[in-house]
Amino acid sequence: MALIITDECINCDVCEPECPNEAIAPGDEIYEIDPSKCTECVGHYDTPQCVEVCPVDCIPKDPDHVENEDQLMDKYHKLTGK
Repeated sequence: MALIITDECINCDVCEPECPNEAIAPGDEIYEIDPSKCTECVGHYDTPQCVEVCPVDCIPKDPDHVENEDQLMDKYHKLTGK
């Protein structure tokens, strides 16, 4: 399941550089996560790094992009070529 940034985002800029897949980018009002690139850090880390650094806890799982661990790992392999 990809993650999503909610409107509680304060644009603090800490999540974007933590994403190993470059899935996070500034949106019109808040940061946004590209679900086609988000693996919840599967393949890179044990936990989603954006969630770890977010000071306002505004990055939950996206119910519109449900994926299991195997699907996230497949996405990781496609994105990284590993």
